[in-house]
Amino acid sequence: MMDRYITTELIAPFVFGVVAFTSIGISTGVLLDLLRRVSDSGLPMSIAMQFFVLRLPYFVGLAFPMSMVLACLLVYGRLSSDSELIALRSCGVSIYRLVAPAVIIGLIMSGITFAFNEAVVPAANLKASQLLDQALNKNKPSFKERNILYRESKTIRLPSGEKDELLSRLFYAREFDGQQMKGLTILDFSQKGLNQIVASDSAKWNAEEKTWDFFNGTIYVVAPNGSYRNIVRFDRQQIQLPRTPLDIAKTARDSEEMTIAEIRQYIDLIGQTGNQKEIRKMRLRIEQKSSMPFACLAFGLVAATLGIRPQRSGRAAGFGLTLIIVVSYYALMVAGQIIYQAGLVNAFIGGWLPTLVALTAGIVLVVKLNR
Repeated sequence: MMDRYITTELIAPFVFGVVAFTSIGISTGVLLDLLRRVSDSGLPMSIAMQFFVLRLPYFVGLAFPMSMVLACLLVYGRLSSDSELIALRSCGVSIYRLVAPAVIIGLIMSGITFAFNEAVVPAANLKASQLLDQALNKNKPSFKERNILYRESKTIRLPSGEKDELLSRLFYAREFDGQQMKGLTILDFSQKGLNQIVASDSAKWNAEEKTWDFFNGTIYVVAPNGSYRNIVRFDRQQIQLPRTPLDIAKTARDSEEMTIAEIRQYIDLIGQTGNQKEIRKMRLRIEQKSSMPFACLAFGLVAATLGIRPQRSGRAAGFGLTLIIVVSYYALMVAGQIIYQAGLVNAFIGGWLPTLVALTAGIVLVVKLNR
């Protein structure tokens, strides 16, 4: 009965918090900018409304953890001020039992938030971005325009029995227009040392034959001593290369427009380019996307414990304390990102730091309050 009672009491302030924090977030983060675009750039009102709706899921996802804080603070604060918690404690109910409903609801909301942020938010963000770019006639391509680099490696077994990776081919394109690669250079190390260089004006992926069609180029066959053994010019030449360079060129989405699985695929692609800065950035984003939903659990534990403490708190005080907790969480998120970029911690610690700190703080508060 007690669990059902507390859970029922949490629902109304949680829903209120979702509506309130979503309204605040989208008003400051989207609405003002949209109104400026409507008045200054002539953005059609119908497009503005579609963009507004598509951006709602992102802010709803952010509002879930904050609403968990507010709901627990208000409900447990009211139970404490009305002496209902004192009555329950006098009946032998422990602090652990009192915060259990908040922990269970927090865990459930963590799962819902994770699923929502994976299934709804990235697709909505991508659609919103594309819609706004088309409406404003921006020539922002959905692909990487310049400097496409792909390194192909081969695995060899050393005399000692260990495996080692050697560079077998290096693919470089100066630019990509969405259909063709231009200004290409391919260095072939498939044999011992550099044995072939291909320079071409353009190349296009041939989907039917699963190969590349190169146009207006030259093949330089390199002898073991480094001299050109043969030079062959061509108007059109098919060369067996993987499709990966095209996949790299066509991936130009923000991390907020990708699911965790898509980010992992992107990391596998750019791993061939040697762009370690981008790889590290995306690895951190995976951990941040994974840890953020569990802020619902951490916030529920912290807020329930703070609410149990004897105090007089209304909705205004609850809002204030909620903002303090949320701002502290995001400050820790920034701190985790900084120390990760400095190479002091790995991606897991950098991404999970604020959630782990919040969970630890909640556990410490519960243990101290139960004494």
